[in-house]
Amino acid sequence: MEKVSLRIEALLKEGTRFFMHASEDELSRKPSPEKWSKREILGHLIDSAIHNLVRFTESRYQAQPYKHRPYDQNELVRINDYQNQETEDLMVLWLSLNRRIASLIASVSENDLSIPIQFTDGTAKDLKFLMTDYADHLEHHLRQIDPSFGR
Repeated sequence: MEKVSLRIEALLKEGTRFFMHASEDELSRKPSPEKWSKREILGHLIDSAIHNLVRFTESRYQAQPYKHRPYDQNELVRINDYQNQETEDLMVLWLSLNRRIASLIASVSENDLSIPIQFTDGTAKDLKFLMTDYADHLEHHLRQIDPSFGR
């Protein structure tokens, strides 16, 4: 899982560079009223990090299979009002959460990677899938912000 951890760290570096140099106008601009701005995408990535950090931790001590609980991403972005928050504050939180996640992923045991995860639709995967999928999700949304991410 070291590769997944290093991939997250590389994406954090790229993301930091982008957000440090992007204008407030670029970060706030919404492609359409129902689409997220780049700042709101960053907020969604914070919500994703919060929920996945809990999943990656709880799955290792709770009864198995671990029950994956979805969340309403649009409501969280709206309620947290990411559009009107300071970019620097969001960046600090995003970086801190993801550094913790990268460290957790790097140190997970081979045995724990096979912990079963039960999704609400009845399908099952393992913790390794969930952790790898998290990195894919992070890269997907960073590419929405800037298509050159992860290349």
